[in-house]
Amino acid sequence: MPAKVFCRKFQKEMEGMVMPPFPGPKGLDIFNNISLKAWQEWQAHQVRLINEKALSMINPEHRKFLQQEMDKFFNNEEFEKASGFVPE
Repeated sequence: MPAKVFCRKFQKEMEGMVMPPFPGPKGLDIFNNISLKAWQEWQAHQVRLINEKALSMINPEHRKFLQQEMDKFFNNEEFEKASGFVPE
């Protein structure tokens, strides 16, 4: 069973991830401070951004943009929304 973390996004203790989502300090920070639910919500949002804005993960500027948006998303700052998406 995954450990509990105090989620930066939701500001409460929640179920954490089983392992860091990627290597390095950033992955470890997310593992220790972001809940599984927040990570899954970010992944879905990221896919919408990639599709709507036709982002390429080969392009360093596009990767930088997603990194910045991910930080904003988890820190509850104003982040880029997919204009055609209407949440349920």
